[in-house]
Amino acid sequence: MVQMAAPLLRLRGISKRFGAVQALTRVDLDIRAGEVVALVGDNGAGKSTLVKVIAGVGAADEGVIEWQGRAVHIKKPHQAQDLGIATVYQDLALCDNLDVVANVFLGREISKVGVLDEVEMERRTRTLLGTLSIRLPSLRAPVASLSGGQRQTVAIARSLLGDPSVVLLDEPTASLAVKQTIEVLDIIERLRERGLGVLLISHNMGDIKAVADQVTVLRLGRNNGVFDVRTTSQEQIISSITGTTEHAVSQRKSEAEEDELWQ
Repeated sequence: MVQMAAPLLRLRGISKRFGAVQALTRVDLDIRAGEVVALVGDNGAGKSTLVKVIAGVGAADEGVIEWQGRAVHIKKPHQAQDLGIATVYQDLALCDNLDVVANVFLGREISKVGVLDEVEMERRTRTLLGTLSIRLPSLRAPVASLSGGQRQTVAIARSLLGDPSVVLLDEPTASLAVKQTIEVLDIIERLRERGLGVLLISHNMGDIKAVADQVTVLRLGRNNGVFDVRTTSQEQIISSITGTTEHAVSQRKSEAEEDELWQ
């Protein structure tokens, strides 16, 4: 019997409530080094809330988060980043009027004698993109001129600047064309090859089957199955996503409303 490596990140019994809305109820999740875990579920299943708990946008009400085997408290984004957890949200948070280098180092600029060290930042950006085999028309091109897939790669590259061990990717292929989607999936493969743990939030079963090792299903804010992608059919996963549970659908809100709860 093959023994699985200990998780880099382990969540046990995570619960989160917003007033009368129970967004998460005793959720468990494991992310290991060199593994892509897909987090799936219908709209309002609690995916966004769980990601924000891990990323430090808001602390869980109950439960334990373990990082490399020790219990930690993540109440602010910088605490997650300091541990080695990077998050790429669906909106990417890029500045369209700035070039690639400026976006990669946004908030982490390198200066020398009080002046931005553009040469060093460009060198590091080129090296970082090279390790992921990312090719862009120009590092000095405004991000607004890039395709959707290229913008996504810039956001992923920026998340790696602090040398994280776990990367959370929120719908990275949403609204991308087929060619651009393939490019992003290739980058996810490279992240795994580098030994990073990846949490992939996605609605696209094709993408999940292409790159994920494990699938964790949330339904109505609860765990509803953990599956090995290699041995589980797409139909089984979809059945878990849409299957009945003891909680009524009317108790949940849509993903848009779920996001509004954080405002």
